[in-house]
Amino acid sequence: MTAVTPTIVPTIETGTIARVGVLAGIARKARSKAPTEVIDRAAVTLDGGIDGDHRGRVKPGGKGRRQVTLMERGDWEAAIAELGADVAWQERRVNLLVDGFDLPQVAGARLRIGADVVVEISFECDPCHRMDAVAPGLRAALTPDWRGGVCTRVLAGGDIAVGDAIRIEES
Repeated sequence: MTAVTPTIVPTIETGTIARVGVLAGIARKARSKAPTEVIDRAAVTLDGGIDGDHRGRVKPGGKGRRQVTLMERGDWEAAIAELGADVAWQERRVNLLVDGFDLPQVAGARLRIGADVVVEISFECDPCHRMDAVAPGLRAALTPDWRGGVCTRVLAGGDIAVGDAIRIEES
């Protein structure tokens, strides 16, 4: 897959310009410690996150603050380059890989993916100890500057596909 450069587009609603990136990958895990499945499209729901992903289900009484996880392709490539490793992005165990787009590093920021899906950033997705089993030093390489990505909760569901636009949703 080739890298996509950020696009500048006028927005009719505000008359301003907004940067748009591209959804470069979708992944899910049926259960904890299951293999990661890379898919081209997925349904996203308010109570289940990415269809078929065990982490997206909102537990009774829960807030669903970690339903869908996102990571920037550039951050993954920088971390892997530091290690001199050759590891596929889905080994990071995030749901969505975005390209040509800087994920906001602030809780409460909203992102629109494709036509219908809206997610709200809950917090930084800190890399866990399992990353060092993937490649020695990977956890530390993913730690600075939110390189490990963001955790989000779903505000509006719908269908997404690789190649869909992703942008900051104006409030």
